[in-house]
Amino acid sequence: MAEPKIAVVGISGQWSSEALADALEAATGFRLLVDMGRVEADLERGRLDYQGQDLCRLDGVMVKKISAQYSPHSLDRLEMLRLLEGRGVRVFSPVRSMLGLIDRLSCTMTLRNAGIPMPPTRVTESVELALATLREYGSAVFKPLFSTKARGMIVLDATDDPAQLRRRIEAFQAANPVMYIQQRLELPGRDLGMVFLAGEYLGSYARVGSGDAWNTTIHSGGRYEGHQAEAELVDLARRAQAPFQLDFTTVDVAETAAGPVVFEVSAFGGFRGALKGMGIDVAQRYAAHALEQLAGA
Repeated sequence: MAEPKIAVVGISGQWSSEALADALEAATGFRLLVDMGRVEADLERGRLDYQGQDLCRLDGVMVKKISAQYSPHSLDRLEMLRLLEGRGVRVFSPVRSMLGLIDRLSCTMTLRNAGIPMPPTRVTESVELALATLREYGSAVFKPLFSTKARGMIVLDATDDPAQLRRRIEAFQAANPVMYIQQRLELPGRDLGMVFLAGEYLGSYARVGSGDAWNTTIHSGGRYEGHQAEAELVDLARRAQAPFQLDFTTVDVAETAAGPVVFEVSAFGGFRGALKGMGIDVAQRYAAHALEQLAGA
């Protein structure tokens, strides 16, 4: 029997996308890294074409990165992949699962409805209500609904000049009509990435801040470290990712004086943190999972 043909949706030259494509090639002899910006959905013929190849003729597609930065357009790219599912091609993770995670508000609502503890959060289109929320919180992070690695986020402190605060909120609201406002919590200089493959907990790593930025992202100078998470945190992260039914994800968890909180569940969890912080080749594990799923289909 011929080996399954599985493509990777990702970004050429990006470490995690290339690692997953390499892992699949090593296992099957087939390698195809798909740039969604060059894909055409032919609805009349029921084809999803990339460089002359109909992706609907593949056995599977693994989505590592749908776009370089999240935006409403990312949802459109995911919607195009539903054509594959309709033609019987297995997509990892299911499109409906990923759709619920691109928009920060959608992810938050699912987590809150599941009773997952999160930082105090308000959502509004009103500058006046945003100012009132900031005064109540003392310090807050204003987050775009579509962003990764803290891009576009701003931190405001209620003790700053009121006129300047209003101007900054108005500027933020001009780019982000629906404002997602989260109370800034005192963190121990790190947060955790807790890794799951098909609901199975693989381990955790810490993102440790550089001290020069308010967040711990690698984009802002943070670094990865290994971490042995307590059973309470593992249970929390498992409950957080469960509603989304993802094939692979990373849950962002932070420990605070009031207890642990979840920041988000990732639609496209990274591989580098798991490799550097946990010593686990998640790309190889994820590729093996996809092959097992297709063999049992």
